[in-house]
Amino acid sequence: MRRPRIRATAPAGGPRTPGARTPAALAVPALLAVAFLLMPLLGILARTEWSQIGTHLTSPDVTQALSLSLLVSCWALGLSLLLGVPLAWLLARVRFPGKALVRSLVLLPMVLPPTVGGVALLLGFGRRGLLGPWLENTFGIVLPFHTSGAVVAATFVAMPFLVISLEGTLAGLRPRYEETAASLGASPLRVFCTVTLPMVAPGLAAGAALTWARALGEFGATITFAGNLPGTTQTLPLQVYLLLQDSPEAATSVSLLLLGIAMTVLICLRGRWTGAAAGRAGRAAPDADDTGPAAPPPAPVTGQPAAPVPHQERWPLRAEVTGFNQLTLDAEPGTTLAVVGPNGAGKTTLLRALLGLTPRSRAVLRLGDTDVTPLPPHRRGVAWVPQDGALFPHLTALANTAYGLRAHGTARAEARRTAQQWLDRLGVGHLAHRRPAQLSGGQAQRVALARALAARPRLLLLDEPLAALDQTTRAHVRHTLRGHLADFGGVCLIVTHDPVEAVSLADRVLVLDGGHLLQDAPPAEVTRHPRSPWVARMLGRNAWPGTATDDGLALDGGGRLVVADLLPDGARALAVIAPEAVSVHLDKPAGSPRNVWPGTVREITSAGSRLRVLVTSPGAPDLVAEITPSAALELGLADGVPVWTSVKATEVSLVTL
Repeated sequence: MRRPRIRATAPAGGPRTPGARTPAALAVPALLAVAFLLMPLLGILARTEWSQIGTHLTSPDVTQALSLSLLVSCWALGLSLLLGVPLAWLLARVRFPGKALVRSLVLLPMVLPPTVGGVALLLGFGRRGLLGPWLENTFGIVLPFHTSGAVVAATFVAMPFLVISLEGTLAGLRPRYEETAASLGASPLRVFCTVTLPMVAPGLAAGAALTWARALGEFGATITFAGNLPGTTQTLPLQVYLLLQDSPEAATSVSLLLLGIAMTVLICLRGRWTGAAAGRAGRAAPDADDTGPAAPPPAPVTGQPAAPVPHQERWPLRAEVTGFNQLTLDAEPGTTLAVVGPNGAGKTTLLRALLGLTPRSRAVLRLGDTDVTPLPPHRRGVAWVPQDGALFPHLTALANTAYGLRAHGTARAEARRTAQQWLDRLGVGHLAHRRPAQLSGGQAQRVALARALAARPRLLLLDEPLAALDQTTRAHVRHTLRGHLADFGGVCLIVTHDPVEAVSLADRVLVLDGGHLLQDAPPAEVTRHPRSPWVARMLGRNAWPGTATDDGLALDGGGRLVVADLLPDGARALAVIAPEAVSVHLDKPAGSPRNVWPGTVREITSAGSRLRVLVTSPGAPDLVAEITPSAALELGLADGVPVWTSVKATEVSLVTL
């Protein structure tokens, strides 16, 4: 029996399916454009005397011009790399007045007529130009009608291709890699050479290839500024111009050579200039650990090399943070601080202020006996592990871990040996020669932690280090992290949204909101008496802010709450109600409950062996109740069912704000 054929239809705005028809109004002009671009190339191919092409290309004048063109284009490429790479970095990474003007100056040679560019070069660098007389009188350098003039002309018109290509690549490179490298102790120049350049290598190669090809084909600016002197400034494009007058057939053959060089460059780029992904770009090697269960935390192995002693010194933390964040930090060595709060509370800003990486906040920071406030990030001794780890993709796990040691001047062999010990200690030593793309999430986080600890920091900053992991892997990494933080000789700050992490890893919990410190207390105290509605909800509690009255609390969201322990009239307080203290009824309850509200069930979710029921009420803020599945079945609870909720006055805890 034949199955019916079903034609899939692409959604609006999505990619075109194989069977979709292209509108003729678009297809016809597009084909005409292709024909228009192709016709001159076909003309060269059709008019080339193929039997004489060898003779034409090997004539003394052509070979001399080709040699000179290669010399000029290579020198132009070198100058473009020397000057253009720093300029591209400046445009991509630094804000300064007149940036738009500088970018316009970079683009100008691309839109300027080449002969006008040659005239401009004469007026700037010629013997009667602005800079030419000084160059001649001081250094004896005369650029016009000299090979160096041809190099200058080619650099002027070709360097923009390198700058534009590299600037786009740099702008797309997230700065967290460079910031992480700086936190490991690498100087700005070392970061640029060992992290930035390797990571933008494809864009740099594309820009360099286009720059070289453009310099090889330069004509107008060269003939105007440097002249047309055989063996000195007569490059291959100028030779074509002369051959057109005396030997058109030879000019066609030389043009074909230049066409072949240009097409070869474009084919080798494979779409990098236009932003198309290369065939192999972005492909991560498969990881066997991704397809199976996560490995358990490593157990001590008899005979394993002794783990390095993390620190001989102890570094207490003293910090006064101003700006968006307004707080004081004071912690003894070995203390782990969990930083919690809603989005926008200033958690990451606090970490970046301690690193010296943000103008929003400034930290007067003392680590041990040293005031590191005036020091740049790479000299503070503050290591940072971003949320995704920011492992350098061009380095192996071993090289990543050894990076901070090498930045501090440790010999290569010693750095690699220490790095291997740290990887072994965190259970990923067997992955030392893998690159980050070949690591699972948990493995990458362990390598990132090993890299930070191996750099011997005085302060360790972890920005949601476990957020991207699944629950099983998170538990294993948390177990490993807890063990190694116990040996850390400095202070560790961990930004987290997970109450389990805050309770299990931290000695103290810092609660931030709007950049201000709402609470600084041990985890048990924060759990029992949260001073932030967000923290209370993070812990699974109902939290209602309000103002104390003579009989209870006037809630900010409307309604009143009767409480057992009264506060002074007018005091600001947070009412905390455990979900299991909320009773749910189909009819209005009678008896002891002092707080009773009608409402409607809006959501039912599972919480382990119990159910959490969200009830909205016109007389009180949203309320979460926790009941058993059997009770929910007995009450017939479902979305939209009207119910009554009640809370005893003795079940309400008030926290003074």
